[in-house]
Amino acid sequence: MRKLRFAGVATVIGLLIVGAVAYRSWGPSAPTSNDAASDRGGKRKRGSGQPIPVITAQAEAEDFKIRRRTIGIVESPAIVVVRARIDSQVLEQRVEDGQLVHKGDLLFTLDDREIQALIARDQAQLAKDNAGLAQAQADLARKRELIEKNVAPQQQVDQAVAAYKAAQQTVEADEAVLQADRLKLGYAKLEAPITGRVGAVRVTPGNLVGVNDTAGLVTITQIKPIRAGFTLAERDLAALRKAFARSPPAEVRVYAPGEDKQQATGTLDFVDSSVDFSSGTIAAKAKFANDKLELWPGVYVDVEVDLDVRPNTVMIPAVAVQSGQKGPFVLVITDGKTVEMRNIEVAGSEADRLAIASGVQAGERVVIEGQMRLTDGARVREAAPEESAPATKQKDKSASDGAAER
Repeated sequence: MRKLRFAGVATVIGLLIVGAVAYRSWGPSAPTSNDAASDRGGKRKRGSGQPIPVITAQAEAEDFKIRRRTIGIVESPAIVVVRARIDSQVLEQRVEDGQLVHKGDLLFTLDDREIQALIARDQAQLAKDNAGLAQAQADLARKRELIEKNVAPQQQVDQAVAAYKAAQQTVEADEAVLQADRLKLGYAKLEAPITGRVGAVRVTPGNLVGVNDTAGLVTITQIKPIRAGFTLAERDLAALRKAFARSPPAEVRVYAPGEDKQQATGTLDFVDSSVDFSSGTIAAKAKFANDKLELWPGVYVDVEVDLDVRPNTVMIPAVAVQSGQKGPFVLVITDGKTVEMRNIEVAGSEADRLAIASGVQAGERVVIEGQMRLTDGARVREAAPEESAPATKQKDKSASDGAAER
């Protein structure tokens, strides 16, 4: 029994000795003199250490277009409801639903037999009254001959003159009635008053139509050219007026909502005469040729307006801009070896680039990748393609891992 207890104690002591040796061999090493000095001295000296690989881009100067993007709605410049101007019956239909028509095209033919009869009556009455006028004229001539011979009294001449003038007025009235009926005869043929697209045809041959029919026979909507209405903030009023006054006016582009595919390009066509005080916006419209019918009335679109051009503006990639406590800043390569942190003022954006009003000069290089490892005054060098590839792969791997976890 004693032998067994002694053997167990010896085994435990041996395991403790092995563990102590392993800890001394593989455990954390004691700090070196250099590390201790670094700990005592605090942070490392600015700009010390190996250069950090980064990717840079050059700031370029170019003309920057000041643009505004807003929501608009496509609208037709003219919408006409074709109505009958006489009470009649539809005899012929010359138009179909959705048809494109031109101004002057025949749409419907109405029954005009009643008007034709009225015209015939007017012509007969006119002929009768013309005969009466001729008789009155001849009677007046005879009375004047007699008065010259002192055979007839002056009263008879005066009566003949009055009868002649009355006959003249009667003939003129007959001609006016005839002209009015002939005008009504033209109402029996309904023509397109504008060029546009026909909506749903509401009547067919055989239907009775009249002047009190408010719904009309058909509606024509102008779609070539077409307009897009939109609003801009009151602060853009001055620039908007200048853009409208230019020759030619400012360019306007429209896009499908939420998409970058451009649908049509037009020009600024109208600026409202007053600002809406309730919303603080100014209404405007743009005109588009719409030859391919890209735009349709009533559709919402994204509208982009070129208000002005800022010449010689410094442009840099948007990824170069970082956010700090004092606002946006970039890291600029000063002497080709170190970086300098500069606060900037952003004037606008265009796609993936930013227009810089101050802080960066044209020709300077800014860091677009590797900013997270840099501080003001850090030493850098331009990274080789193979150095940036692992980081990109790591980002892709992290993204795929995150997607797998989700």
